[in-house]
Amino acid sequence: MDSTLISASSDKETPSIHRARRAAWGSFAGAVVDWYDFLLYGITAALVFNSEFFPQIDPAMGTLAAFATFGVGFLFRPLGGVIFGHFGDRLGRKRMLMMTVWMMGAATALIGILPSFATIGWWAPVLLVTLRAIQGFAVGGEWGGAALLSVESAPSKKKAFYSSGVQVGYGVGLLLSTGLVSLISHLTTDAQFLSWGWRIPFLFSIVLVLAALWVRNGMEESAEFEQQRQNQIPRVKPRLPVVEALIRHPGAFLKIIALRLCELLTMYIVTAFALNYSTQNLGLPRELFLNIGLLVGGLSCLTIPCFAWLADRFGRRRVYISGALVGTVCAFPFFMALEAQSLFWIVFFSIMLANVAHDMVVCVQQPMFTEMFGASYRYSGAGVGYQVASVVGGGFTPFIAAALVTFSGGDWHSVAIYLLAGCLLSGATALLMKAPEQH
Repeated sequence: MDSTLISASSDKETPSIHRARRAAWGSFAGAVVDWYDFLLYGITAALVFNSEFFPQIDPAMGTLAAFATFGVGFLFRPLGGVIFGHFGDRLGRKRMLMMTVWMMGAATALIGILPSFATIGWWAPVLLVTLRAIQGFAVGGEWGGAALLSVESAPSKKKAFYSSGVQVGYGVGLLLSTGLVSLISHLTTDAQFLSWGWRIPFLFSIVLVLAALWVRNGMEESAEFEQQRQNQIPRVKPRLPVVEALIRHPGAFLKIIALRLCELLTMYIVTAFALNYSTQNLGLPRELFLNIGLLVGGLSCLTIPCFAWLADRFGRRRVYISGALVGTVCAFPFFMALEAQSLFWIVFFSIMLANVAHDMVVCVQQPMFTEMFGASYRYSGAGVGYQVASVVGGGFTPFIAAALVTFSGGDWHSVAIYLLAGCLLSGATALLMKAPEQH
């Protein structure tokens, strides 16, 4: 009898593990595409878009305009979270995740063939902003679905680890986008890079999209979602999922915004703002931060799952708060290293911010955020909260940082304070959260 029970349990667990692994790989593959496309825009905006799409205005204002278009993508992320979240809660996670990859890949490839200002005048920046908005809309629906599918399919005591692929996809996307830009920058002259070289990474997105669609096609729908749909009691006039989430858990949205500040500020200041600041204000070669981006992306493929494993073992809040404290402590030293133009310390504090602080807080976000909401409105609740936080703390971070430097006459102290305050607020929010952790 014992052997029969063991056999039955094993038969039941095996397909569950297979489902979890497929969900993790599918979430990872789509995340690579979406973050490759999204981050590629930020890297290129720092190097090219001010001269190619905004050449008629002052260089400093052109940089601000280029970073403003970077922020436009974030403005449309909550809308993507609402729309994809609504249909994802009603129709399923997998179907929406196939659509987000298609949409993101098409917008990115079109940017790669978009004529410059010299060819079509002001239509160039208008079309650029439009395509950036589509990118934001697509990635707005990506995180919620990818995080949910991986969390809901994961074993109960390994949710942070199994869902960490969503954020590892960010690191691989950063690695690929920075690596291609760096390679093409090395193989071309400045004139060639500005003319056509920067377009190649955008067109390469087509290859990644086809690969991600192939992987995602083999995923199964979340078992938790399917069970919830079967057990759901129909109502005459069901509320919209996002409204249901807002009514039942209004404080969760504010918590998510505060908890994401450390993640967003550390990553975008290191990978987007510092690239522009170091080349424009300090005269450092652009290859420096492109190579740092490569290093950060490569290391994150190891650090994120390792920190996620630690979080499953020792507690999510402990790992999160530790990361926020590292970001707080390293804010000023990072800019001091930039000012001193010390290669060793620039690399060291970039890793501390982007691979320790950022990766420690980001590795636990999938289970931490999704478990704030019920299964029937979780895609909308967690997805919209995540994307609203992206607007508040991420989308305009390079723009705000560049503006602070411009209006302070090139001084970096206000940006360091901005980074420090965001990390401190995130850590304090995690510390004061009363809800017990769920594993």
